[in-house]
Amino acid sequence: MTLPTQQRTPTGAGSPTVVLVHGSWADASSWNGVLNKLHHAGFAVLAPPNHLRSLAADAASVRAFVDAIPGPVVLVGHSYGGAVITNAATGAANVEALVYVNAFMPDEGENVTALAGPDSSLSADPTTVFDLVPPVFPPTPDTEVYLKPDTVRNSFAIGLHNPVKAQIAATQRPATLAALNEPSGPPAWRSVRSWAFIGTEDLIIPPDVQRSMASRAGATVTEVHAGHLGLMTEPRAVAKVIEHATSAVVAR
Repeated sequence: MTLPTQQRTPTGAGSPTVVLVHGSWADASSWNGVLNKLHHAGFAVLAPPNHLRSLAADAASVRAFVDAIPGPVVLVGHSYGGAVITNAATGAANVEALVYVNAFMPDEGENVTALAGPDSSLSADPTTVFDLVPPVFPPTPDTEVYLKPDTVRNSFAIGLHNPVKAQIAATQRPATLAALNEPSGPPAWRSVRSWAFIGTEDLIIPPDVQRSMASRAGATVTEVHAGHLGLMTEPRAVAKVIEHATSAVVAR
């Protein structure tokens, strides 16, 4: 079966390619609903893997992917993917816009664990939130961090039906402890226009944290009644934000 996952040729001369970067505990399939909406609207869309090994390495991988695309790019990140695009786009000549979907927008020196803040559901006792592989204490930078099924069900995937929550819990891709705690580099949002989709019911990155980061970056903000996986529960609304960013690029 062939799935409509990638379309490398832009739909028109000078049309931006939309590149979707997933976050931790996910893969590119988390974008399927958004991707299908954008394809239906005629956009060229790519959704590369985010390796979730270290922030610098993940950003370098996405940057190499973006550098290989002819023409302008609108770079979109979800959750930890927001930190990745913040670093990947720094100095990238063809990245014309950044779109953050329930995402981290770190400044230089910040890491996503600290940015989530004390009100995040992930800031509870880590032994009640995470499973570590290998399960050895203390963990090392290479330790892989999984969400416990209850964390997926009650915090990460709110707004989705229980069978989908169970699927997410079973198929999640872990980040390393290093990736979640690595300081960010100089942020691309200082020189690239940005948009932010904020889920007002997000328990992973609390809405006030997202608002603060978006304000600091001067992002154009859209708020929607959604949890952390707004890209899955509200794909039409997310696609509309990306379309607005793309239209702004084309209009310049």
